[in-house]
Amino acid sequence: MTATAASVGKESGTNLPENRSIEDRWSVSRIFKHVVLILAAASIAIPTIWVIFASFKQKSEFYRNPWALPKGLFLQNYVDAFVDAHMGQYFINSILVTAMAMILSMAIALPAAYVLARFEFPGRTLLNLCIQGGLFINVNYIVVPIFLMLVGWDKALVAIFPGGFFINNIFVLAVVYAATSLPFCIYLLEDYFAAIPKDYEEAAEIDGASHFTVMVKIFFPMAAPAISTALLFNFLSFWNDYIISLTLMTGKQKTLQVGLLNLMTAQKAAANYGRLYAGMVIVMVPVLIFYAVIQKKLLESNTQGGIK
Repeated sequence: MTATAASVGKESGTNLPENRSIEDRWSVSRIFKHVVLILAAASIAIPTIWVIFASFKQKSEFYRNPWALPKGLFLQNYVDAFVDAHMGQYFINSILVTAMAMILSMAIALPAAYVLARFEFPGRTLLNLCIQGGLFINVNYIVVPIFLMLVGWDKALVAIFPGGFFINNIFVLAVVYAATSLPFCIYLLEDYFAAIPKDYEEAAEIDGASHFTVMVKIFFPMAAPAISTALLFNFLSFWNDYIISLTLMTGKQKTLQVGLLNLMTAQKAAANYGRLYAGMVIVMVPVLIFYAVIQKKLLESNTQGGIK
């Protein structure tokens, strides 16, 4: 019987035992991958869900059993966090700073990356080297020189702005964020633009399109995955920044991360953990929403609707 099955397999051009072993190996590999993915997802989802549940607990519930589910939705924690702890104002400041910084960085990085990728001009190689060198500079290491530079500018303009202009200014903070993110954005987008075939560009030029039209109507839509990636990394960097904001915003205007640390310090002393976890949820929710909105673009191909 075995010989018959083997002979049938040989005659049909297949090897049944080998096929079964390959399928078994693939099934084990797939199971292992799924287990790893499930464990990785659980390591992120479980603490997130726990923080959300903890944000609805009253103070007494933490002393009884901190791991138990909340008895009800104690929304006063969010009210206290927004009003008493000024998290609402910090939230608005972070939204404004992040939005302005992302707009500025994309407004500069997109045309710069397009020009560097599609045109040859004197100094292009040197400029590319400078941009790539900027990738190795950690902004947290140069925050003190940036602060001293802005303080010096404020001293030079003290006659015009007695209260200062460059320190404690949300717009200036957004400019610093955008400037420090340019090397990464330009490098990422330039590599993506350079990979797009010239056929698209030539076809548009035959139809009479200008370089600006080609850039805006052809290259930008095709680079949507790269643009989405840059936006996501910038959003996470700007939204979660603490050191730069703490250094440049020395007054009452603070961003959400600085405000959250102040809230953590105050609530640990008062043992009001519900308000503390409510502040954490306020920080997390915009990140989850932004990723949910942009994640589809991350999976798109740059060759969608290819040349025919």
